[in-house]
Amino acid sequence: MSFTPELALALLLIIPMVAAILIPLAGKQPNIRETITLAAGGALLATVIYLCKEVAAGGRPELLLGTFAGNFEVKFKLEPLGATFAAIASSLWIVNSVFTLGYMRGNKEKNQTRFYTFVAIAIASAMGIAASANLITLFIFYEALTISTFPLVSHKGDAKARRGLTIYALVLMGTSLALLLPAIIGTHVIAGTTEFQVGGVFPPGTSLLATSILLFLFAFGIAKAALMPTHPWLPNAMVAPTPVSALLHAVAVVKAGVFTMLKVVVFTFGPALTAETPASTTISWIAAISIVLASVIALRQDNLKARLAYSTVSQLSYITLGAMLAAPAAIIGGGLQIVMHAWGKITLFMCAGAIYTVAHRAEISKLDGLGRTMPWVFGAFLIGSISIIGIPPFGGSWPKFFLMAGALESGKGILIAALIASSILNIIYLIPVAIRGFMKPPADAAADAAIAIERKKHIWVIVPPVFTAAGTLVLFFYAGGIIDFLKPILPGGLS
Repeated sequence: MSFTPELALALLLIIPMVAAILIPLAGKQPNIRETITLAAGGALLATVIYLCKEVAAGGRPELLLGTFAGNFEVKFKLEPLGATFAAIASSLWIVNSVFTLGYMRGNKEKNQTRFYTFVAIAIASAMGIAASANLITLFIFYEALTISTFPLVSHKGDAKARRGLTIYALVLMGTSLALLLPAIIGTHVIAGTTEFQVGGVFPPGTSLLATSILLFLFAFGIAKAALMPTHPWLPNAMVAPTPVSALLHAVAVVKAGVFTMLKVVVFTFGPALTAETPASTTISWIAAISIVLASVIALRQDNLKARLAYSTVSQLSYITLGAMLAAPAAIIGGGLQIVMHAWGKITLFMCAGAIYTVAHRAEISKLDGLGRTMPWVFGAFLIGSISIIGIPPFGGSWPKFFLMAGALESGKGILIAALIASSILNIIYLIPVAIRGFMKPPADAAADAAIAIERKKHIWVIVPPVFTAAGTLVLFFYAGGIIDFLKPILPGGLS
């Protein structure tokens, strides 16, 4: 049997699901279990690269998975935005798996087999979201992703984990059923289809009141995008182990949310209709407020993971803002932010996990002098921070440039103020972490000396963030290729 794009689409689900079956069978042999995870990651990435080449050449591979209730199709069709998300999730699954190996063993975490199993299922769900050809398919895999991460968020099994899971489940499932599902049904009723199409699916003359209502339902029903006030699930999910935090923030969950937000605007509403719909202006302002307010809240967090969680709420709203501005530059900026934020934020979370694994410190106030003992980790944190802030020559600078251009292009230049304020606040709450580590004297020199010896045992939590930090530099120089890859999602291209 020849290897075809249709087979490759099927493998997006088959590879991680086969891993999810094999991992429990090898549960008593950790080395084999983790080899299965890494081999599946490599196979999935190779498959995604093959599909990306097909899409870059103009192909739009399709695969019908099944039908139900008459003519509702569960179908895959890959286009540039979906291929970009698939590339992020598949590549960072490998990196996160290497980090997970070091973290789970280093902290002697329980239920490691269950953990690896559900991560594989979550990745399969993310692949389904990336390749969805219509809103029905996307909704199915969107919910599968939520459910598959329940055991990951509650991994610790204590009262805090149970409380975090309760909030996580109530917000994500509640918004999906009360807002997102009605939005999909409303789209089908008005447009007569749930298929994704370049330029949107609503017929000319569709009521702007109706599209405004639907846009509001989508914006707050896609709670994985963490637009305020649907964001509380995200900081509460930080009770999970750091590899879960990295998975939530960079690899799958929140990226699935903002990807869905951008995909709905581009392929369901279309940029032109979105720009005309009054709700887009209101949601733009809500996104701008979320950008600034979440950054202010981040300033007040001493726990490093909590600070990074609120930083993510802010950074995700960049993508919602870009979608609602609906100008070509803003949409490209949103697509770039999905990529650049993933690499920058996974770096920061893995650094936090490395610090906890080696030094058992979680509060920023206790990091004084630790950078001298863990220079590679704190150096990676500094680089990741600079990328998140948006300073060249790191990848995070490009999304802000395009979003600012898009704000001017859409006639909403005042919203640039939110992006500038965010960058300033990013500097205030991220850079001091590295300054404390490198510049302040250690509070306990003897303890730090012991940490210097201990870190040699934990190389697998140190290498991954250094790798992704380097990736933020490489991505700066390859942003042009990503932009060219994404251009076809715009009806008129990018001028």
